[in-house]
Amino acid sequence: MIISRTPFRISFFGGGTDYPEYFLRHGGAVLGTAIDKCTYLAATPFYSRLFDYSIRLGYRKVECVKDLDAIEHAPFRECLRWTGVTENIELDCMAELPCSVGLGSSSSFVVGVLNALYAFRGRVVHPLELAYQAIEIERDVLHESVGYQDQTFAAMGGFNLIEFHGQRNIVVHRIPLTPERQREFESHLMLIFTGLRRRASDVAARVIGNIHRRTEQLKRMRQMVDRGHTLLVGRGSLEAFGRLLHEGWVLKNELDASISNAAINEIYQRGLDAGALGGKLLGAGGGGFLLFFVPPERRSRVRQALSDLEEVPVCVNAPGTQIIHATLPADAGSASQETRQHAA
Repeated sequence: MIISRTPFRISFFGGGTDYPEYFLRHGGAVLGTAIDKCTYLAATPFYSRLFDYSIRLGYRKVECVKDLDAIEHAPFRECLRWTGVTENIELDCMAELPCSVGLGSSSSFVVGVLNALYAFRGRVVHPLELAYQAIEIERDVLHESVGYQDQTFAAMGGFNLIEFHGQRNIVVHRIPLTPERQREFESHLMLIFTGLRRRASDVAARVIGNIHRRTEQLKRMRQMVDRGHTLLVGRGSLEAFGRLLHEGWVLKNELDASISNAAINEIYQRGLDAGALGGKLLGAGGGGFLLFFVPPERRSRVRQALSDLEEVPVCVNAPGTQIIHATLPADAGSASQETRQHAA
């Protein structure tokens, strides 16, 4: 059995500049972090000669099929095809949080499946290469309107400033936070579920369609990445980081009317009125999680003001996709030994 664990992410600044429709002309960057909430993929050998199917998939439903083309779940199907696994496998997916909530879960899934399948075949693939392959599968095979940041955070993990220079030219800069600074930062975060679900690709498609008319806003959003980085690595108060998030909230809403709505705006305003310095609607928009930046002494007031909504505690700077369990045949060769060492 192979088990991969792949993190979700929170993006603070620069979202929208990670679409190649923008960064190939102007350059892009994001500031964000992988978080300690993950998706898990388990891959086990399946003895198809004993059954009337050769592939079993488990997620919200169960699929038992004889060949790849019969698989309904498109990301599962295309990841299997991509890695050359066509039979004799069972794949099961488990996740700590639901999909379509703004945390990059779709890309986390694809990266995690690829990592598990390569390990299943006895191969170890560099995390950044996993990100590049996940991007290609999502954009060119599945034809999803996605950027490049989600796959990169899922694969690489960490608290990063990520620059996008070309389709295969992503540069990841780790942010040097001391343990004390990281704990201080985490104490300001409140992740609140709006209760609204949406298909991120639909919202993103509208944003991409408007990129040529929103270049100035996106340039300002790119500049916020550098400003946020300066605030994080400095020794001053983090309150300015929260106010910068609010500035980003206003600017992001100028990209497309579908990013927010009356219900989300009402929740956001309640948070501000109770003491939050700023916040961020995570992901492409339209629903999912709202992130509030709140001084620790005001958290109880904000929590009370939003008591009708679910809060999910998170930690930042989580590791990227990992093989956390690998049980392979003893005679599987040197590549399998490499996989065992990778899991260790």
